[in-house]
Amino acid sequence: MEGSVLFSLRLSLQVASVSTALIMLTGIPLAYVLARRDFRGKELLDVLCTLPLVLPPTVTGYYLIVLFGRNGFIGRLIYAWTGWSIMFTWYAAVLASYIVALPLMIKTTRAALESVDKNLIKASYTLGHSDFETALKVILPLAKRGIVAGTVLSFARAMGEFGATLMLAGNLPGRTDTMPIAIYSLAGGGEWSKAHFMVVLMTAMSGVFLYIANKYTKRII
Repeated sequence: MEGSVLFSLRLSLQVASVSTALIMLTGIPLAYVLARRDFRGKELLDVLCTLPLVLPPTVTGYYLIVLFGRNGFIGRLIYAWTGWSIMFTWYAAVLASYIVALPLMIKTTRAALESVDKNLIKASYTLGHSDFETALKVILPLAKRGIVAGTVLSFARAMGEFGATLMLAGNLPGRTDTMPIAIYSLAGGGEWSKAHFMVVLMTAMSGVFLYIANKYTKRII
């Protein structure tokens, strides 16, 4: 494989891995709160968490620019403090993939958490376990299939993210051209043989990831 293909492959795996780790750290607690707690504004929080799943990626990318661009609400403060902007860096690709893939983790994990037998949860409380102990020892283990499924879906979505990434990170060869962006550039430039190769490679990788995840899920149940 050529250096540009290897770079795009490595960058896509790097972006997907980092964003998936962040998704697990934030998505599981958010899903738990939405599944197990009742509070004012719960449905609004659910809508906000789900919006990136239904919005066009370009709209999500636009919102990210408004927030994290050099003159954005958050980006302006970061630039003033550090002189650094996330725009047109691989960190921008991570942010875009994180925002777009997070709803898959929340929805899948929330459904799994809500399906846990409430009698088992009550039995745990009866035995004197706290909320934290019950979540750690009862609820999360019983919902592991949904958590694994959400992680796999999030990783696959992060690998394939294009629209929001293109708007926030741009298409800079050797810097921000993940595999989807590289495929777009190759097809636009008429380099069909390279584009075909990367499409087949990405399709094969996605299939392998899903196969391994399915085998692993069956093994841990």
